[in-house]
Amino acid sequence: MAGKRILSGMRPTGRLHLGNLHGALKNWVDLQEAGTYECFYFVADWHALTSDYDRTDSIRANTLDMFIDWLSAGLDPARSTLFVQSAVKEHAELFLILAMITPLPWLERNPTYKEMKAELAGKDLSTFGFLGYPVLQAADIIMYKACGVPVGVDQLPHVELTREIARRFNFLYRELFPIPEPLLADVPKLLGIDGRKMSKSYENAIYMSDRGDVLTKKVNAMFTDPQRMRKCDPGRPELCNVFSLHGLYNGAAEVDEIAVDCRRAGIGCTECKRRLGERIAEGLQPIHERQDYYRQHLHEVTDIIREGNLRAAAIARQTLEEVREAVKI
Repeated sequence: MAGKRILSGMRPTGRLHLGNLHGALKNWVDLQEAGTYECFYFVADWHALTSDYDRTDSIRANTLDMFIDWLSAGLDPARSTLFVQSAVKEHAELFLILAMITPLPWLERNPTYKEMKAELAGKDLSTFGFLGYPVLQAADIIMYKACGVPVGVDQLPHVELTREIARRFNFLYRELFPIPEPLLADVPKLLGIDGRKMSKSYENAIYMSDRGDVLTKKVNAMFTDPQRMRKCDPGRPELCNVFSLHGLYNGAAEVDEIAVDCRRAGIGCTECKRRLGERIAEGLQPIHERQDYYRQHLHEVTDIIREGNLRAAAIARQTLEEVREAVKI
């Protein structure tokens, strides 16, 4: 698989949290470090418009913050191509061409489309852009002839739709695009402070940039086993969100010790949270140090973005030439 490309992206809708870090970003870094693939990672700023088209003031600032978080987590522009979607205009042209051949029922039966409309019922999402964003995702992926897409389980329907669109293009015109495979990360679902999925929109997230008193207060506010009302009550660590985070920030021996102590009421929730807060702070310290560095050297970040955009655009131009020749336009 050496030399084959993979691609993934994130929408710049706000600061990255621990769910983003462990659910996607660490996997991206691991794939980069393995050296098996040529990695492409992009800020999906056009995708941010699909649901937040009426709140665009922060997209540019969020894009810069996202690059800082990526670099601080370990993405290396010398080994991965990091770029901004809207800086590579070829994405829009390929999206247009793919939209011409994508059957409408494929989009209407997309489960994520239905779920997001229900979740964001207060917003007017009856737009072409929101219905058609999986086609833009397909353009993002096949533009670089990616053979794999690092995603979470919730994104599997989108990858499958991309596969169908690529097959349809290849059938109608010529065999141009590989059929990408999903690359699932083996990470647990991370819950937020209130026990729901960690999300910026739920305001229950612990952010990668959280530190000091802010981090301590959030950890102390985390929901635990609802049936454990007093320290003397035996706990059920398998139902405790605090314990699930211990599994990410502690070694196996300490995790086992905490599980045993919890079940026999040998440790209270307050102490358990204190130890977790300390471990998260230790784990995030190298990231915080790099965040501080890049915020003091923003010219380096903008240079990295510029170089990544140029690298991505060079490949995208070549792909569009091949697409135009295949479509005969």
